[in-house]
Amino acid sequence: MKIFVDTAKLDEIKEACSWGIVDGVTTNPSLIKRAVDEVKGRGKEIDMETYIQEICKTAGKDRPVSLEVISLTMKEMVEEAELLYSKFNPAAQNVVIKIPINTCTDESEGTDYDGLKTIEKLSQKSIPINVTLIMTPEQALLAAKAGASYASPFAGRIDDYIRRGLGVEFAKGDYFDFALIKKMGEQRLDEHLKNLGDEAAGALYLGKETKESISFGKDNGIESGVDLVKSIMKIYRNYDIKTEVIAASIRNARQIRQMAEAGAHIATIPFSVIRGMLQHTKTMEGIKNFSADVVPEYRELFQS
Repeated sequence: MKIFVDTAKLDEIKEACSWGIVDGVTTNPSLIKRAVDEVKGRGKEIDMETYIQEICKTAGKDRPVSLEVISLTMKEMVEEAELLYSKFNPAAQNVVIKIPINTCTDESEGTDYDGLKTIEKLSQKSIPINVTLIMTPEQALLAAKAGASYASPFAGRIDDYIRRGLGVEFAKGDYFDFALIKKMGEQRLDEHLKNLGDEAAGALYLGKETKESISFGKDNGIESGVDLVKSIMKIYRNYDIKTEVIAASIRNARQIRQMAEAGAHIATIPFSVIRGMLQHTKTMEGIKNFSADVVPEYRELFQS
């Protein structure tokens, strides 16, 4: 699995790249604004355009950098994508344009096709596209069909959405134990069925409590952000779809492991979470023993 670092801080990009494990960079306008403000806060004047150019150069030619449009209509998104690509891609040949899968902001309507139209038009111009804000396998399929280079399911946000629906309190970095939630749902269904006796199958199937028990802890059948990625990967494999899946909105190291197990092509990960991937108390304990076990005779081998 490839690893992208999800940050706009130049020092974090440089450091993570120096570890030899980073394959790309994702950003958004808010991350870039905070990073620029931080640089200015240290007394260095820099404009946003110059800063973005530095991000692309720091990442280097072989590491894609996702930059985001800001408008919601096809015409404007295409214009903005072309501007971003022409302005920042020449330096390092690594710019990818982020386009939202659905630009609708009115829940009563629910769907807007400008995202798909934009993806199709940009793909015809050979501009690589990272389709963002994917929350369902259906959206991921449409993104790929429209010509996306990358599809970014927001796994952490799906976990948050399900937990809030259940009334579960959590901090942003908390792991979502979806296996436990699944067991709880199964137990609720079992208890419900036991209490129904000989009720007819049709009434049982259509019953409100039955449906609530079956859908407990799920978003239209999706059990978690990891489950979302699993479903997308299965669909893509079924049809040999070349679009790469970027597991996004990652919250913790355990989630990254499960994304790798699910077969995600890429995970885009905050710098702090990448650091957390290295940590384990027994490793630190082992290093202490490792150092203590160096006998003087062996140490002499390294002295000239």
